[in-house]
Amino acid sequence: MALLPIHEGRAKKRVITGDERTELYLPLINGKRVALFSNQTGLVGTDHRHVLDLLVEKGVKVTAVFSPEHGFRGRADAGAVVGDEVDERTSIPILSLYGQNQKKNLGEKAITLFDVLLVDIQDVGLRYYTYYITMCHLMDACTKFGREVIILDRPNPNGHYVDGPILDMALRSGVGHLPIPVVHGMTLGELACMAVGEKWLNEGNECKLTVVPCLNYTHQTHYDLPVAPSPNLPNMQSIYLYPSLCPFEGTVISMGRGTDKPFQQYGHPQMQACHSYSFTPQSVPGASRPVLMGQKCYGEDLSALPYKKIWQQQMSLTYVIDAYRCLQKEGKADGFFTSFFDKLLGQTYVREMIEKGYSEAEIRSRWKEEVEEFKQKRQKYLIYE
Repeated sequence: MALLPIHEGRAKKRVITGDERTELYLPLINGKRVALFSNQTGLVGTDHRHVLDLLVEKGVKVTAVFSPEHGFRGRADAGAVVGDEVDERTSIPILSLYGQNQKKNLGEKAITLFDVLLVDIQDVGLRYYTYYITMCHLMDACTKFGREVIILDRPNPNGHYVDGPILDMALRSGVGHLPIPVVHGMTLGELACMAVGEKWLNEGNECKLTVVPCLNYTHQTHYDLPVAPSPNLPNMQSIYLYPSLCPFEGTVISMGRGTDKPFQQYGHPQMQACHSYSFTPQSVPGASRPVLMGQKCYGEDLSALPYKKIWQQQMSLTYVIDAYRCLQKEGKADGFFTSFFDKLLGQTYVREMIEKGYSEAEIRSRWKEEVEEFKQKRQKYLIYE
């Protein structure tokens, strides 16, 4: 693994992402065939030019683009199958790594199209957010076929804390790939270094990895994303609440998909006895068939909750417990959880303890020690203070 210099240009206060540091990575790819893993978040600098356009302008021979969930332009629904396409502006082939095309596009035919893979994509720092999983699959394939990987690092908007249970690898799935907490507090560059160092990649193989770090960033930097990382995370409120509201994906509760406040509210048609606030999910771009579509849901609006309050709560189970207790009082809690809930949380004990009536504090105490152990283990892979 190689870590390129981090201290150049420290006089500037603006966070400078890895893709802006062309003087560091363009010499590494000069004369090589390059593939890019990115989406609509791969914007460079204050003029928000896409990294693909920058590479082409600089004369880099880009032979393929890999796209994650939601597609290269970031418009597809969560979980929707996204096919291969051709970029309209550059005519470069875009190979989808989400859904049915993933196995084909991680095979020898696709990987041998290039010599080095550039990764420039904005993650939000959650184990169940799928971009890091796609990155790991690409790293596995690059390792297998002897390709280099260069990560143009970006800040983690949820990088200021670590929380949540560590994944039981028996529950490994498309929403949980590495034995890390729900909120791991690392950038993609740091996480990739840890995956290599801990031999979490397939068969423990060594990946030829280089990380181009951000400048003027620490883990206490609150970084506002310049563009939505996916259709249902439209603003920083949703990104900060995502650790606490995403578990609703494994329940019968709506967390606001199909409204103007996705991941900023939650509710259910049978929670009227507990809550007066209401919303009605509808079919909208990015959420064509949301949970409880067309049904009036009663619940809680979190869209005005102060950031500091959200940060203090960290990954909170209070909202899931509130909804479960409400439906339990109404005798409607049967079938509240789906099998997906355990995959999201990465453990079965969270669901089991909620069902048995344990408090949030009691449940959180189950993962406290293992989170501290993880924080110690990850220390040597941290790039930023």
